[in-house]
Amino acid sequence: MRRTRELLKQGARAPEFRLDLLGGGEASLSDLAANGPVLLAFFKISCPVCQLTLPFLERIHGNRLPVYAISQNDIEDTREFNRYYRLSLPTLLDREEEDFPVSNAFGISSVPTMFLIERDGTVSRVIEGWQKAEIEKLGELAGVQAIGAADRVPQWKAG
Repeated sequence: MRRTRELLKQGARAPEFRLDLLGGGEASLSDLAANGPVLLAFFKISCPVCQLTLPFLERIHGNRLPVYAISQNDIEDTREFNRYYRLSLPTLLDREEEDFPVSNAFGISSVPTMFLIERDGTVSRVIEGWQKAEIEKLGELAGVQAIGAADRVPQWKAG
């Protein structure tokens, strides 16, 4: 993946996009954020830290904080990843054959990278890699306990 600009920072305006949804149809950023904050989580199926992170994002996903995974893999591999990790959260496809247009627009250089986008399109939080404290804060925003006492997870892992 080619990095075309700096990673978006908190306070920046998220670039508008339209991507295909894994289950069919498509969605734009303005559609996703129309009812309030939304979390975008960029990932690759081969990334061990993504494999750790996405199941916790599945727990967070809901009406209070919708989570949209953005896969950098093809349809078949992404579908198998979601099936294996029992993910039902909506997944968008940022295709390699199109040179990852959305990942590049957001300045992604490693995955997972997550952006909390407010209704007006402003980036209010940027999370690179696994950060237990940040996942817990996202859970609080969503009104759920994202990480339980029985979950043995590290405090931090680079993406």
